[in-house]
Amino acid sequence: MSGTDKDDDAVGYGRPPKWGRFKKGRSGNPRGRPKGSRNFATDLDEILTQKMTIRENGQPKTVSSQKAALLRLRSKALNGETRALDRLLALAAERARQKDADAAERSLSDAEEDILERYAEHVLRKRSGEGEAADGPS
Repeated sequence: MSGTDKDDDAVGYGRPPKWGRFKKGRSGNPRGRPKGSRNFATDLDEILTQKMTIRENGQPKTVSSQKAALLRLRSKALNGETRALDRLLALAAERARQKDADAAERSLSDAEEDILERYAEHVLRKRSGEGEAADGPS
């Protein structure tokens, strides 16, 4: 019995003193995230949407930072930088996969549409049957 008391009082790596341990029912981060602090995604979105001026064919043009970065990547890829070309092709392939996935989600085959129509008819028949049954016995 006294052996377990000594184990509870042991202090070392992974065993903080009892007074320093989290109390039951109390959060380890009581104040939480400070108001107004922003996460990485919010900062990234803001930076990528900021407008900047670039020169295209000698003319100044205002575009988003995101578009400017993609234009720079395209320029480097077309000038023969293989890393830029690889990155641009990877982005294009990812975008093509996203487009294919979006198209597959939106369009249904004829068989799937037929199943949905039959199910809708079944649900409507069931509801109209329940409505009549509810009105009848009163």
